Amino acid sequence: MADPARDLLKMAVIERHRASGNVGKGFIRGIGLQRGAIAGTVAHDHHNLVVIGADDASMLHAAQAVAAMDGGLVAVDGDQVLARLPLPIAGLMSNQPIEQVRQAMDALLSAAQTLGSPLHDPFMAMSFMALEVIPSLKLTDIGLVDVEAFQPVSLFV
Repeated sequence: MADPARDLLKMAVIERHRASGNVGKGFIRGIGLQRGAIAGTVAHDHHNLVVIGADDASMLHAAQAVAAMDGGLVAVDGDQVLARLPLPIAGLMSNQPIEQVRQAMDALLSAAQTLGSPLHDPFMAMSFMALEVIPSLKLTDIGLVDVEAFQPVSLFV
């Protein structure tokens, strides 16, 4: 279970390219959400769907909102989408004017702060939490990976 009071949030990485059904689950600190969830398909290098949240219902709604947009970024609180940035080109790029994209990104950052994140850009931080080529532990769609040993590891010691 997530424990936002101790800065312990849940994180999931959902494979979205081959319909494998793979879902890696773990925990993360440092994002700071006190409620709700953030999710997105900008996740170097695999660009799977990454979700970080304070509760399961918000995480599910965030994942569904991103899927409904065919990729992008969202901030949700329960079943309410607070902000969204559709990225319909491979889940990475927008076909909208830069001014619209900037406004949507600003709304996302503001929504994440409303949910409790002190980070300037928690979406950027989230994009690197699943990047399995930088040290040392990363969450992937196959689970937690020790990048230095090149092997999956248990969430629990």
